[in-house]
Amino acid sequence: MAFIYSLTLLHIKTGKMKTLIKDATIINEGLRFKGSVLIDGETIEKVFPQKMPANFDLSDTEVIDSSGLLLLPGVIDDQVHFREPGLTHKGEIATESRAAAAGGVTTYMEMPNTIPQAVTQEELEKKYDRAAEVSAANYSFYMGATNDNLDEVLKTDPSKVCGIKVFMGSSTGNMLVDDEETLSGIFKNAPTLVATHCEDEATIKENSEIARQRYGENVPISRHCHIRSDEACYKSSSKAVELASKFDTRLHVLHLSSAKEMSLFSPGKISDKKITAEVCVHHLWFDERDYIEKGTRIKWNPSIKCSSDKEALWEALLTDKLDVIATDHAPHTIEEKNNSYFKAPSGGPLVQHSLVAMLEMSKNGFISVEKIIQKMCHAPADLFRIEKRGYIREGYYADLVLVDPNDSWMVSPANILYKCGWSPFEGTKFSHKVVSTFVNGKKVFENNCIVESTRGLRIALNP
Repeated sequence: MAFIYSLTLLHIKTGKMKTLIKDATIINEGLRFKGSVLIDGETIEKVFPQKMPANFDLSDTEVIDSSGLLLLPGVIDDQVHFREPGLTHKGEIATESRAAAAGGVTTYMEMPNTIPQAVTQEELEKKYDRAAEVSAANYSFYMGATNDNLDEVLKTDPSKVCGIKVFMGSSTGNMLVDDEETLSGIFKNAPTLVATHCEDEATIKENSEIARQRYGENVPISRHCHIRSDEACYKSSSKAVELASKFDTRLHVLHLSSAKEMSLFSPGKISDKKITAEVCVHHLWFDERDYIEKGTRIKWNPSIKCSSDKEALWEALLTDKLDVIATDHAPHTIEEKNNSYFKAPSGGPLVQHSLVAMLEMSKNGFISVEKIIQKMCHAPADLFRIEKRGYIREGYYADLVLVDPNDSWMVSPANILYKCGWSPFEGTKFSHKVVSTFVNGKKVFENNCIVESTRGLRIALNP
């Protein structure tokens, strides 16, 4: 595990009040240029798109020579499960937010299927209070919907809460919303964005029974994509899109996984859309052939499907049908994952490795780094209307990541920060490495070390 230490902030320790990230290759808003960024307190004071002026006063400034490094906006992950409260043997806000920072993720949005579930305003605020105490990155939490908490859902403050999470397919936490009247009430009256997990429960149950009749309880993991099939996904996603179209709802469909679903979404600018779509790193990286080697370690809901589905997701991403790249970071212990098919839980840890995995795919020619930044930084900021984050702009919060594009390393238990201690990327060699991560102008991660004293902030939203 990376070394964790506590220290006074660098500018306090040195007596210097500002930080200059100098001579980096900045990638931002579709542009790539060599420049420098001046941080004053929590925010970006100045962006220099070329050489620093010769007479610029640096007497009160700590200078970080970033020649040869990429400077990126901090990643905003709109779907994580940090497991607190109630499931802290798998992960905690403290541990998983530090893993996020180590991976260049400076803001996350966390899901309500904890114990107790965040399905009342009181329980939701308890999670915010806990994050204020321990989170190394910035945060927001979804309000959870159930079949019988519509009154609580409608109390949600859209300036303080990122969205309403609706499980239109059961997953970890048993929060399935399948009452037609409740679904209509949510979509018609939701005070903010509705984010959905879409899988048709009846289809999954039918497919599960067919698999049991054939294999008993020893169902091969390779059948997962047939049990949680493209048809199960499409039935549910199309229903969500239909409801959103009927009620003019701001809908965000999470972790899309099949070629068939891509017909439901349109290309275009995210600012012009009421209905948006997310794809996760694992659905872009793995396909059904990987079940042979990875087994239940890559059992997710929705399932990783066949190579043609993966290819369709890539095409949709590059043509802007898919708007956001996220992780659905969902840790379980390795003992839990090593169970037989029906007993092994779905989900896995990803937030520490999402950025470097996408940068690896850029190196391999799948996507440009500029497009990665659009989908992982700019788009989620725009979609959730986050105040002053997601871009390298003067006056914005200094959520920044320095990446070395030429520092190869291999994922191993020794450098994994997840509390569960494992990763589906173990043994994978990445060519890019996160050198430093800044959250609100404070250095929270540097050279494999977490700065334990830093804390993120609750993000503000513009409803």
